[in-house]
Amino acid sequence: MFQFQLMTPIVWLTRLLVGAYPQWYGSKPSHKQRIYFANHTSHLDTIVIWTSLPPTLRQVTRPVAAKDYWDHGFLRKRIAQKELNVVLVDRRRADRADPLAPLKEALSNGDSLIIFPEGTRRPQPLPSEFKSGLWRLMREFPDVELVPVYIENLHRAMPKGVLIPVPTICSVRFGAPLPHSVDDPKEEFLERARQAVIDLAQLS
Repeated sequence: MFQFQLMTPIVWLTRLLVGAYPQWYGSKPSHKQRIYFANHTSHLDTIVIWTSLPPTLRQVTRPVAAKDYWDHGFLRKRIAQKELNVVLVDRRRADRADPLAPLKEALSNGDSLIIFPEGTRRPQPLPSEFKSGLWRLMREFPDVELVPVYIENLHRAMPKGVLIPVPTICSVRFGAPLPHSVDDPKEEFLERARQAVIDLAQLS
């Protein structure tokens, strides 16, 4: 009964259009606090990863999303606020405020996060270089598990400039938690994290 109640319209529609069924390699669904980090090819990435989690985990997992996109338009705002409970990041900030402050607040409150370390969408199968945010969060919250995620085929469902998704089938692969230490050098850690996502891509 509980699971049925959480089959919301956005979950049902996502499953209908792109499948988004999860595959777990080296890890399994857990209530441990986590940061899920993934490749970023489409505006659907946020919804697809969130809907692929079990219903009870969706309640405590918050996607990180760009304020300039998800805070505009009635439908997008409703999905972001009422369904996904996103952590909004202002990419166009004019001050010197810490861009990671909303993420740190969510982690301090015990939430798990879904982030895209590339920082922007790239319509290509493999992720580009990761920005430093994941490394900075790891150092401040070393006990949070870091779980790589690879989304396959989604760039074909909703590439840049497309407003209505093209029905297709995508897979969401969750990998083993990434070993890490606060002493990890930034460049070495970020490349290892990126490679963990690439390794999941090569499982096809």
